[in-house]
Amino acid sequence: MLSIAKTLKGYTLHGLDGEIGRVREFYFDDRHWTVRYLVAETGNWLTGRQVLISPHALGAVTKEEQHIAVELTKKQIEDSPSLDSDKPVSRQFEDAYYRYYGWPTYWGGPYNWGAYPYIVRDRKNWNPTQNEKSWDPHLRSTRDVSGHHIQAVDGEIGHVEDFIIDDKTWAIRYLIVDTRNWWPGKKVLVSPQWIERVSWSESKVYVNLPREIITRSPEYTEDSTPTRDYEAGLHLHYNRLGYWIDELAAKEHLH
Repeated sequence: MLSIAKTLKGYTLHGLDGEIGRVREFYFDDRHWTVRYLVAETGNWLTGRQVLISPHALGAVTKEEQHIAVELTKKQIEDSPSLDSDKPVSRQFEDAYYRYYGWPTYWGGPYNWGAYPYIVRDRKNWNPTQNEKSWDPHLRSTRDVSGHHIQAVDGEIGHVEDFIIDDKTWAIRYLIVDTRNWWPGKKVLVSPQWIERVSWSESKVYVNLPREIITRSPEYTEDSTPTRDYEAGLHLHYNRLGYWIDELAAKEHLH
């Protein structure tokens, strides 16, 4: 199911033995544009450190009650590798974090989740002998990237206002782009698959699309998350295959 990142902010996190805290923001990588950690606001518990929870530990997202299930105990989280609240997420921390929990690393293969295109929660289905070439992830936070400008091939078109996340795969499906400086009141969606490159030093996201095509794309309203019909129409407008087709093909390839 698709969820808006800012809507998830503030959701209660329910661990195996009680409430952990609330959602603050998300860290995602700039290669697969997939959420790697949820950052929890824990109040007076575990002050001075960032509490990061991998999607490997996330269960059901319940929109009606505004909470997310976390398949961890408070003790597991408290004993996990500590990261100071003012420090970026380093590879050294991630190595220690994944060793502690015993999950397969997401940087150890070509797919969204390393050797797999989806999160494999059942340890019996893990294949530790699959030794793909690893890559070096660079993590960004949804809070920091909000406000980055979107640059089309012929000029700016707006800025990143928010993100739409698939809360099953934890992939970022779309950037919500506010175009009010050009077309007052209109918001459009841009898939990370259509991004050519990102200049983090300039705070700019470059898309290989002309402004006119983006102007004529289906308008997005935040009254609800996109339906599959809307998504199909959006991809048809840009003459691109839907991500669901690519992911189905990847699953079939593994089987």
